[in-house]
Amino acid sequence: MKELTDVALNVASAAGAKFSDMRIIEEHQNRIFVRQRSLKLIDETESLGYCIRVLLNGTWGFASSTKLERDEVAKTAKLAVETARASALAPKAAPAEMVPAPPSIETLVGPCEEDPFKIPNSEKADYLLKACDNILNVDNAAIAMGVLLFVRRRRIIANSDGSFLDLTNTFSNPMLEAVAVIGTESQTRQYQGGAKQAGYEFIRKIDLPDNARKWAEEAVMKCKAADSPGGTMDLVLDPMHLALTMHESVGHPTELDRILGWEANMAGRSFVNPADVGNLKYGSELINFTADNLMPDGVGSWFYDDDGVKMGKFPVISDGVLLNLSTTRETAPIIGWKKSNGCCRSDSFNHFPINRIPNLYLEAGKDNLSPEDLIADVKRGVYIEGMGSFSIDQMRNNFQFGGDLFWLIENGKLVKPLKKVTYQAQTRQFWNSCDALAGSKYWISHGLMNCGKGEPMQVMSMTHGASHARFRNIKVGGAKI
Repeated sequence: MKELTDVALNVASAAGAKFSDMRIIEEHQNRIFVRQRSLKLIDETESLGYCIRVLLNGTWGFASSTKLERDEVAKTAKLAVETARASALAPKAAPAEMVPAPPSIETLVGPCEEDPFKIPNSEKADYLLKACDNILNVDNAAIAMGVLLFVRRRRIIANSDGSFLDLTNTFSNPMLEAVAVIGTESQTRQYQGGAKQAGYEFIRKIDLPDNARKWAEEAVMKCKAADSPGGTMDLVLDPMHLALTMHESVGHPTELDRILGWEANMAGRSFVNPADVGNLKYGSELINFTADNLMPDGVGSWFYDDDGVKMGKFPVISDGVLLNLSTTRETAPIIGWKKSNGCCRSDSFNHFPINRIPNLYLEAGKDNLSPEDLIADVKRGVYIEGMGSFSIDQMRNNFQFGGDLFWLIENGKLVKPLKKVTYQAQTRQFWNSCDALAGSKYWISHGLMNCGKGEPMQVMSMTHGASHARFRNIKVGGAKI
């Protein structure tokens, strides 16, 4: 492979490029989909392609191909050079530049104890069919659906800094959903554990079939539950629910490309300004968010980002104050920063890499409180488990979230299940209202593999995490469905 990457880098260098790289991406996906008591889909895909980036005359050129041959690589590199030269003719506020990064030569493979691609598809299908059967054996459970998705991605990255990286990661992403119907009322309950960077051992560990009946019974319970009350009340949110809340209200607003106005797709801007770093009171003193792309099972732990920057760990919010942003080698110098935080990634060989959320989590509380302790100090409120619907405005300021399971809290106790609960808040008001966090014993991670961003849209993965958290005086209202 190095012979081919040298061809691309030499073409770019001869043209006078300030920076260039070539990424070769080999990806294997396996997906099993089951609905009711029948297998609906077995999908096996493999792809191999590469892309070449060239920074020339202050502008980027980009080209990709699936033909890994010397002449084709040279042709693709020349196309990237020609694109950069053409782009340089367009007016621009300032030339693009890259902060430096040290060269690295490494071959690294992520965790995978049991290769999911060697497990027979029949075994995977039987696993999901058993789970769906356990759902449908519950009275009033009407629909059962399950998916197992496995992805193995190998990236070879060579750049003009002198880096040559051979990186392989394996991801396992399960899904199971139960839908209950009673009369005209239907409710769902889902597996909420998320994805991990792991092999099939992860699927065995979570044991979807053994938990399926419980989730189906909870879907039935939701059908019979009371509708959401309205008004201002306290919330206790579990880690699985908080994964989505932090993703939308902390992860995306602290991406520097959004802050700069480069991204405006899918609620794409941010209320944060570069000058807010070190000054903005984002949350209460209990709020500490950490970006950690070194998490062993994190689905955003890719060793190196697509800029060739070694991934690491850094504080984003400390004691409630914004301290850092997710950056790339191109976005960082625009605000005067001297290095990237390693947050540049692409979802395929034919997409230009962009600024993405890293693995991001809320640190657990230091007082070793339990979820029951948090609930005990609530006079009237709602306990929410799992992710549901959400909506957030274009500047990531005002939002609404649902959930997957709800309980009314009265005088420190869970008194009855609810349904159709939503809450509304403003990002900083919400995080500043947090007055208690459960301890590290209750901290749980959750991997997302469906984060959409960009135009054309790219789908990316990252892991979030939290313990249970309590928020005071939040507006709660009911949803119609």
